[in-house]
Amino acid sequence: MMNLKENDVVLFQGDSITDGNRGRNSDLNHIHGHGYQYILASEMYADNLNKNIEVINRGISGNRVADLLGRWKEDCLDLKPTVLSILIGVNDIVYEWNGGKSSNSESYEKTYRLLLDEVLAQNPDTFIVIMEPFFGENKEPELNEFFKARIGKYSEKAKKIAEDYNAVFVPLQDMFDDYAKKTDVYNLLWDGVHPTTCGHQLVARRWKEVVEPELNKR
Repeated sequence: MMNLKENDVVLFQGDSITDGNRGRNSDLNHIHGHGYQYILASEMYADNLNKNIEVINRGISGNRVADLLGRWKEDCLDLKPTVLSILIGVNDIVYEWNGGKSSNSESYEKTYRLLLDEVLAQNPDTFIVIMEPFFGENKEPELNEFFKARIGKYSEKAKKIAEDYNAVFVPLQDMFDDYAKKTDVYNLLWDGVHPTTCGHQLVARRWKEVVEPELNKR
């Protein structure tokens, strides 16, 4: 059970994996989109009835960490999250693949730290969750090799940032690697990046497994 505090604001941030084709209006049927964040939001609301919590999804498809920085005030700081979960990094590699010289693991780390600095300057008690960027298998050999040569660097940066900021790190690459030994990886990540229904459930399970014990200690 995820035991949140009275009036907690939980914010999920990231790219298309978090976006989940979420609604852009107040229609509560679609406001959280579909995917791991919807699964977790459902449990949070059910576990914390009458605590006036709010769970918000502000993932945007195609975003890099630099894009988060560009919209950070409106889509994070102004929302005043008490719990912030971020999954970002895959599009930084895509941008690098497409010739974007400004995208690399070093700039990823530097910008990520700027985001967290702003959050903690506003509220030093913000509970931060950093989710590991991950990759499975792509049917384009060159792109596949490009990703595999870089995803580990981004994962290492995300883990180091989590350690430095006393955030909870959610490892995901090892989970997908392990499940890929039991089933076709495309049953988990249909294009190498985006989770299937099964993949999203596994992400939600891992998030809950790692984060829930720490969340309940607050």
